Amino acid sequence: MPVYIVILGPPGAGKGTQSRKLAKKLKLAHISSGDLFRENLKNGTKLGKLADEYIRKGELVPDDVTIGMVSDRLSQKDTVNGAIFDGFPRTPAQAEALGKMLAEFGGEVNMAAYIRVPDEELIERLAGRLTCRENGHIFHRKYNPPKETGRCDYDGSDLYQREDDQAETVKRRIDVYHEQTRPLKEYYQKLGLLFEVNGEQSIEDVMVDLLEYLSVEK
Repeated sequence: MPVYIVILGPPGAGKGTQSRKLAKKLKLAHISSGDLFRENLKNGTKLGKLADEYIRKGELVPDDVTIGMVSDRLSQKDTVNGAIFDGFPRTPAQAEALGKMLAEFGGEVNMAAYIRVPDEELIERLAGRLTCRENGHIFHRKYNPPKETGRCDYDGSDLYQREDDQAETVKRRIDVYHEQTRPLKEYYQKLGLLFEVNGEQSIEDVMVDLLEYLSVEK
């Protein structure tokens, strides 16, 4: 039976890092809403262009756009054993849609982990973030600087600060996240699936907490 895990948390909480590590550890597909948006935009799809308009303004992408992308992704072969969802769902409506999609694949959400980080820490993390223009690799001026200023360590492409990582937009993104996703936490809490982890810990310690909750051998 496939395993499906939802990783929740505000922008900058480390969802992407933990989701990738967890997916590798458990041999599951990593489904990132951000990656889906970039892929659709890069390929020039209608859904990708529409999503980008909202992302640039620091707003959440409408449910029908995101759900369409996730549905397509779940049909790919690497999801046969399950998946880690990173940045999706963000609303109860999306969660309900996800539940229906997973039922078609003979599964359901097994855990929803919320990575908790204070807003002040999130702003510091995001406002210093740099993104690789070619493949989306993430660096940070303070916490994870590139070896060569302005250049990605992995592919050599230039690094830039996304519009949604600028301080004012970051604050708005966090506010929007709290306002619109609070009901999502309650949704999974009522189902007995929500687990909170302290995101101020080291990356390694956050992973330990996630694996302990899943009763996975570390």
